[in-house]
Amino acid sequence: MSRFVFTPTAVDGVFTVDIKRHADERGWFARGFCSEDFKNAGLCGSFLQANLSFNHAAGTLRGMHWQDAPHSEVKVVRCTRGAIYDVALDLRRSSPTYLQWTGVELSEDNARSLYIPEGCAHGYLTLVPGAEVHYLVSAFYAPTHDCGARWDDPAFNIAWPEKPQVISARDQEHPLWQA
Repeated sequence: MSRFVFTPTAVDGVFTVDIKRHADERGWFARGFCSEDFKNAGLCGSFLQANLSFNHAAGTLRGMHWQDAPHSEVKVVRCTRGAIYDVALDLRRSSPTYLQWTGVELSEDNARSLYIPEGCAHGYLTLVPGAEVHYLVSAFYAPTHDCGARWDDPAFNIAWPEKPQVISARDQEHPLWQA
């Protein structure tokens, strides 16, 4: 029996991952990750890095990022403090959901994660000040294969819940998508 609930989203291969909490008078306990449960669900269960991001301001946008082959990566993203609107964008040309995206709120309260497969770009918008994000990554960072796309590209038409207030110069300068 899995310690997680894996729910498919509108984008092929992207899942929300909910933990099963065991609560008592002290609070609650849950498994945050289990390789066996992920593999039994047909998902990647092997991760090589864990990354953290802290964001001072609400309205901070990070994304849309991915790594090209042969350094493609799977990500499992969780917001451990505050709340974010997390987006996965399908850039796999052979996928039935090519150029489609899904967005979900991740927060310290819901303890939900988003599973993002290889070939999908990832980005998020902070909904509160002080948001902290933790993500597992299946491949080592390869700067020569680091890629980005515009968060506001009309080819994707991502409906962010708020207008971003803080964006890095790098994320503002990504070229428009060439379909």
